[in-house]
Amino acid sequence: MASFSEERFPARLALGTSGGPERRTEIVRLSTGFETRNQRQAHALRRYDAGGGVRSLEDLAAVLAFFEARRGRLVGFRFRDPFDHSSAAWGRATTPFDQPLGTGDGVRRDFALAKTYGTGAEAYRRPIEKPRAPSLRLGVGGAPVALGGSATLDAARGIVRFAVPPAAGQAVTAGFEFDVPVRFDIDHLSISLAAFEAGEIPTIPLVEIRP
Repeated sequence: MASFSEERFPARLALGTSGGPERRTEIVRLSTGFETRNQRQAHALRRYDAGGGVRSLEDLAAVLAFFEARRGRLVGFRFRDPFDHSSAAWGRATTPFDQPLGTGDGVRRDFALAKTYGTGAEAYRRPIEKPRAPSLRLGVGGAPVALGGSATLDAARGIVRFAVPPAAGQAVTAGFEFDVPVRFDIDHLSISLAAFEAGEIPTIPLVEIRP
């Protein structure tokens, strides 16, 4: 069995999700009163609780079926983060010029999708490995590029491949929507019908993975 499924967690259930990025920082307090800080991992690890999206018995059944199909924590899957799933600024439509992917050199054909947060030297560049293929829009040298013969997308890895390498000095940009690769963070899905009917929301923890 594959360790990752390209199937997406039910979108209607993802809307009620809580959670977000988690950083791991080591902090050492020195005898002088100052402290040193060290980042333990280059990329944030996102954690979610999808329980808030369960609002009906039909939703419960959908989660149970999805959980069983993934064998609990065994198989990863796609998840739409309701807070951060687009290359564009919040509330805006994507364009071919949202995110820089690199600069052509006349030889390089493959460009990895990424989303940049912040500006300048302190900006953080996040790899995007699970884009939504129909949403991809590309730009080269400030002009839109049609997908198909000119470029293709590996939606399982987030890699754009050009049929002809972009010329030296040409900026390669893209706009897209994307999912987060996650897995269930439990092997036991505890569901109580009586508790649910009384208004108790089940806990469904998800954690980001590197597929």
